[in-house]
Amino acid sequence: MSARQLREPGLVADVEAALDATGLAPECLVVEVTESLLLDDVDATVEALGLLRELGVRVAIDDFGTGYSSLSYLGQLPVDILKIDKSFVDGVADAGDRSLVPTILQLSRTLGLRTVAEGVETAGQAASLAALGCPLAQGFLFSRPLPAADLDRLLGRGGRLDVESR
Repeated sequence: MSARQLREPGLVADVEAALDATGLAPECLVVEVTESLLLDDVDATVEALGLLRELGVRVAIDDFGTGYSSLSYLGQLPVDILKIDKSFVDGVADAGDRSLVPTILQLSRTLGLRTVAEGVETAGQAASLAALGCPLAQGFLFSRPLPAADLDRLLGRGGRLDVESR
């Protein structure tokens, strides 16, 4: 979701109408906002995200670690999920890498947030993330982007798109 969308006065009503029209359970919808967007207007952002969460919609911070946000804001933001940016995931399987992934995972656990690693491309990355306690991941290792019908077939075969299933 963009900063402009987040500031739209009818945002919550539009999301609620879309949920009603599709029959989608609110907890099945995750709205992603970039970390840098969160600092544009903290009060307005907190209010808008809080209203979305009151609907039952979950909120994720996308590309976490790249937006140079103040950690002091993180505890007060109404979010459910931190998505670790691919730039941190890239070297997580390398023994010499001084990855920030363990630190981000600990921060996420301390704040009671779920964590998703973005951009997982190798089995080594998936294994390293699982060993570090990161239970969810997304990336080309699991699947390239798919049309909805192909995704239905993948999931219909019992496919799972998280690290625990690998």
